[in-house]
Amino acid sequence: MLTICFVDNSRMSFLKQEGSKSRSSISSISTSTSALGTASVSGTTASSTDLASFFECPVCFEYVLPPILQCPSGHLVCSNCRPKLSCCPTCRGPLGNIRNLAMEKVASTVLFPCKFSTSGCQVSMLHTDKGDHEEVCEYRPYSCPCPGASCKWQGALEQVMPHLLNQHRSITTLQGEDIVFLATDIALPGAVDWVMMQSCFGHHFMLVLEKQEKYDGLQQFFAIVQLIGTRKQADNFAYRLELSGHRRRLTWEATPRSIHEGVSSAILNSDCLVFDTSIAQLFAENGNLGINVTINMC
Repeated sequence: MLTICFVDNSRMSFLKQEGSKSRSSISSISTSTSALGTASVSGTTASSTDLASFFECPVCFEYVLPPILQCPSGHLVCSNCRPKLSCCPTCRGPLGNIRNLAMEKVASTVLFPCKFSTSGCQVSMLHTDKGDHEEVCEYRPYSCPCPGASCKWQGALEQVMPHLLNQHRSITTLQGEDIVFLATDIALPGAVDWVMMQSCFGHHFMLVLEKQEKYDGLQQFFAIVQLIGTRKQADNFAYRLELSGHRRRLTWEATPRSIHEGVSSAILNSDCLVFDTSIAQLFAENGNLGINVTINMC
């Protein structure tokens, strides 16, 4: 009997020590998280990635980022899913407007992985930098580079050319670093796009000539080259567009755009070869406009 009492007392003493140790560990989590983004718990290491998992939305599995709201029971849901829900997806209780300031404070110290980590991105960052990074992340899915909004395809970079060859077979591809891009029937009414591919230096370039209807019937042409590749790859090249004929010459030189950026913003800001109908007619022959395109490696 004495022995049994002694063992029980020892066990109780041990549990008390363990409880004390747990409180100490929790205190150390708070300290080490703010300083290093890692925490030591009972001999194991909780990395920033481990902590990020506590912010996972139960609906879309994206991260719940500040401002963080919770239901009365403390369950979280991300700001994108919240407007679509009528009750808490975890406990089915009402969704309140209670701010979880403690989780927001922890979130400010956690390094969250890029949403394209499954595609190969290895960058982790504070939540305040997450949106800007993902907007330009090279692992983000690429959209179809053809102008206009008719094709909604998205995929990896290596899938872009197979998509173009299979789904946009009308696009002509010319080989060589110095070619002529011929746009036919430039007097066609309304907004029109002309597209051609140029293959050289082991890369593919898309040449786009876009005609837009402006105010008071004014029409403008925008010509630009984009690389079927990343921004970093695009920086290795330069292109020149040239209209010539009748003792006249109009030239534009620039770095090609990556298809990750697209051409919309460049056209909007006139960061390309821009000319109106009267200029086009000076260089056109029989309603067709030839543009000399030269690609150079930097």
